[in-house]
Amino acid sequence: MKTLGGVDKLVYVLNALAATLLLLMLILPFVPPKTFSVLSVLSLGVPLVILLNVLFFLYWLFKLKKQIVLSFVVLCLSYFLNGSLYKFSSSSDENVKNDIKVMNFNVRLFNLYDWIKEKNIDTKIVDFIKSEAPDILSIQEYHPDSNIDFSFFKYKYEKLSGTKTKHGQVIFSQYPIVNSGSVEFPETPNNAIFADIVKGKDTIRVYNIHLESLRINTDVDKLKVEGSERLFKLAGITFKRQQFQTDLFLMHKQESKYKMIICGDFNNTAYSYVYRKIKGDLKDTFKKAGNGFGRTYHFKYFPIRIDFIFADESFKVNTFKTYDDHLSDHFPIMTSLSLED
Repeated sequence: MKTLGGVDKLVYVLNALAATLLLLMLILPFVPPKTFSVLSVLSLGVPLVILLNVLFFLYWLFKLKKQIVLSFVVLCLSYFLNGSLYKFSSSSDENVKNDIKVMNFNVRLFNLYDWIKEKNIDTKIVDFIKSEAPDILSIQEYHPDSNIDFSFFKYKYEKLSGTKTKHGQVIFSQYPIVNSGSVEFPETPNNAIFADIVKGKDTIRVYNIHLESLRINTDVDKLKVEGSERLFKLAGITFKRQQFQTDLFLMHKQESKYKMIICGDFNNTAYSYVYRKIKGDLKDTFKKAGNGFGRTYHFKYFPIRIDFIFADESFKVNTFKTYDDHLSDHFPIMTSLSLED
């Protein structure tokens, strides 16, 4: 510190605070929200704090100062514990024989209430999915309507709720569904559904999970007028519910003997407790074959990944793609999988 000028001293103090905050955040995925709900809310800010430490790293690199070590160490720890915030493409050959293409998409009721000021969003979503031709499709916030025709899929299982507006989740498949059902989450329209799908000699359990939503308007300008105390309280309550829902799902998951694919909208990030618990020993297909920030939710100025596809260790992850098509408040994701010999 003695060799630093006044500005550099201030920068290093701020750097130390950012590094300390990131170190504390690294333990958040191991802290149950029911124990410390306020701490769990901080997991939403992990990507921002990582980026902040990257900026400090670049600053000291440009200055050729030894203070670069601080951010380098915490960024390395973050990488080994949580993985990279940004992924460089690691996909293999897209044309893999007998692969399974799996897509996940929260369609937000096919724009039923005109959130997107564009005509025919519902049919555009269907046309988009048809053109990408997934073998298995997992949808959250599904709403059946006469304009929405998924007859190009051979099989489906849906679970709907609501009186005036039916909505829920659905799994479509080009392969036979031999068993299906749901994991009921009490006092909420959110839940988890599953379908046992037969491909060749294998039966694969596919889950579609939709965890409790924060129900916060993510428009940046509107967030500014929300009280921070209210937002923290609401997020804390939501994350407690997510933990309870995750516990119910994991009890159900343990009973399955099949190879597994888990799709869903977790309404939480890859730095959260629920992500760590649901993922377990499964492969995060984005981390295996994705690229970029992998954002799956339309949040202005900041990339957020809250939609996931996990695959059993028996699968090889060949490709992963996050689409930029703005047809919902979520972006569709798709992976190509093949069973290891």
